[in-house]
Amino acid sequence: MKEIVLGLIVTLITLVLLFFSFRLVLRNQYRVALILLVTAGLALRVFVSTDLYVHTWDERYHALVAKNLMQHPLKPTLYDQPLLEYDYTNWTSNHIWLHKQPLPLWAIAASMSVFGVNEIAVRIPSLILSLIGIGLMFSIGRFFGNRLTGFLAAFLYSIHGLIIELTGGRIATDHIDIFFLFFIQLAVYLTIRFIETKRSSFNLLCGLATGCAILSKWLPALIVLPVWLVLVYGSKEIPLKRIVKEFLVLVLVTVMVALPWQVYIHLVFPNEALWESTFNTSHFFSEIEGHGKPLLYHFDKIRIVYGELIYLPLVWILWNTIRKRINPKRLALVIWIFVPLLFFTLAKTKMQAYTLFVAPAFFIVTAQFFVYLHRNPSFFYYRWISFLILILLIALPFRYSIERCKLFQPVEREPSWVVDLKTLSKMIHNKQTVIFNYSRPIEAMFYTDAIVYENTPDADKIIDLQRKGYSVLVVDNEKVTKTIKNIPEIGLIRLSE
Repeated sequence: MKEIVLGLIVTLITLVLLFFSFRLVLRNQYRVALILLVTAGLALRVFVSTDLYVHTWDERYHALVAKNLMQHPLKPTLYDQPLLEYDYTNWTSNHIWLHKQPLPLWAIAASMSVFGVNEIAVRIPSLILSLIGIGLMFSIGRFFGNRLTGFLAAFLYSIHGLIIELTGGRIATDHIDIFFLFFIQLAVYLTIRFIETKRSSFNLLCGLATGCAILSKWLPALIVLPVWLVLVYGSKEIPLKRIVKEFLVLVLVTVMVALPWQVYIHLVFPNEALWESTFNTSHFFSEIEGHGKPLLYHFDKIRIVYGELIYLPLVWILWNTIRKRINPKRLALVIWIFVPLLFFTLAKTKMQAYTLFVAPAFFIVTAQFFVYLHRNPSFFYYRWISFLILILLIALPFRYSIERCKLFQPVEREPSWVVDLKTLSKMIHNKQTVIFNYSRPIEAMFYTDAIVYENTPDADKIIDLQRKGYSVLVVDNEKVTKTIKNIPEIGLIRLSE
C-alpha cells in the first residue's frame, strides 16, 4: 500500500510538472518548460532507481565487476579470487570478465568510489546521463524541425518507460544501453554543432563520443558515420574537400579512442578476448541464451516500446522520403531508424533494448508528425481523427511509462535476502571468507567481501581451503550433508534466498 501511495504521489507530481511545461511552451517559454520537463523525468527516474537491491539481469554482474574494477581498473573480474575451477567461456561465473565493453563499468566504479559500494551508487551515472539526454534530445529535435519538435521529442524521451527502467537497472542490459544511447545522442548533437559552427573541435569531440559509444556497446555505434555524412554533406555549407578531411579525422579519433582497449585485452587476456569476440559475432548467426525471436520481432516490439501509433509517423516519413526531393535531415533519420532495425531483424539473437539507440530518431519522427498533423488537421478526411491521433501520440507513450515504472504496483524495495546480506557484510571482517551453497553468489559478493559459490565442493576441498587460511561458511539447508556439517571449524549460517 505504501508503494502504491508513493507511486500516486510521483504520478501527480509528474503530471503537474508536465502540465505547466506544456503551458509554458504555448507561451514560447521553452527554457523554463525544458527545466520542468527534466524535473518530471527526474521524479520518474528516482522512483524507479531507488530499489535497495541489485537486480538479477544484468545489473548484479555489472555492479560486481565494477566493484572489483575499483581495485584494478584494467583487470575486469567477476570472481576476483576464483577458488574453484571455472569455465572462462561462462560469463556468469568466470574470472576475467570481458562480456561487456568497459566504459560504463568504469563509470560505475568511479561512482562507487565517491558514494560507496551500494546499489544507488551503481545507478547514479545512468541517472545523470539519462537526464542530460533530455536536454540533448531537445537540441537535436530542434535541428531536425523547430523548437516545438525538439520539446515534444524531449518529452517523449523524458517519460519513456524502457529508458527509465534501464536507468534503474530493473531489466536486462540496463546501464550498458543507457551509456550507449547517451553517446550516440552526444555524437549526433556534436555533428549538428559542427555543421552550425564549422568548428573542427566539435568534429573531434564527435569522434571522441563515437569512440566512447563503441567502448560502451561495440560496433553498432558506427551508425553515427552515415548519419554524419548525410547531414554534413547535405548542409551544402562545407566544401567537399573539407568534408573528406573531417570525416577521416572523425574515423581516426574514433579508432584512437576505441582500439587501445581491444588491443590490450587481446594481448593480456587472449583466451577470454578471443572467446568474447567469437561470442559477439555468434549473436548474428545463432540464437544465444534463449533470446531467439520471430523475424519481425523488432518491428512488432516498437508498437509496445514507442506506442501503438508509431507506425503512422514511420510510414509518413518513408512516404515523404520516397515521393519528395531528397532532404538530408529526413534521410538521416531514415538511416538512423531503418539500418539498425534491418540489421537486428536479420540477427538471430534479439532483445528489446538492442535497438534502443534508435529511440531519439523515433522521438523526432513522432514529434515531426505531431507538428505536421497539428498544422494540417485535414490530413485525414475527418478532423476528429486527426485530433484523436494527436492525443494518442502523447497519451500512449505516457501510459506505457506508467506501466513500465510500476507506479501503481506493490514493489518490494528491499527484500529479505538483501537485508540478510547487508547484515552479514557487517559481520565479515576477514576478506578470506568463503560462503558455499548460496543461490545468490553474485549479489553476495557485491554486498560482502566474501567469495561465494552456489554449490558446495567436497569435504577435502573445504579442508584444503581452511588450511590455506580461509574461513568457510555454508548456508545450512537440506542440501548440506552430514559430512560437510561435521568438518571442524566450519560455520553454518542461515540466509534468505
